Amino acid sequence: MTTIRVALPGHLRTLAGIDGDVVVEVSDQPTIADVLDALESRYPVLRGTIREHVTLRRRAFMRYFACEEDLSHEPPDTPVPGPVVAGQGVFRVVGAIAGG
Repeated sequence: MTTIRVALPGHLRTLAGIDGDVVVEVSDQPTIADVLDALESRYPVLRGTIREHVTLRRRAFMRYFACEEDLSHEPPDTPVPGPVVAGQGVFRVVGAIAGG
């Protein structure tokens, strides 16, 4: 098993009662879906906030970043970048801002 550090936006940290980044346990070669599954398993209150309940598709205004790369439009089975898996980076969930 591997641990991945996940940074969440403030509103999701508040909802889950989290202070700061969280660590989730995943397989040794985790995918984006593995990280989100582990996050929702550890914090069930987050189910449906980052991904749709039924389809598990990313919600429109949520983004995923790792190693300064936007992974938001990558397939869920995309591997998490090596530095994040090695503990040298963070998997970030970011709430996008829209408007004019």
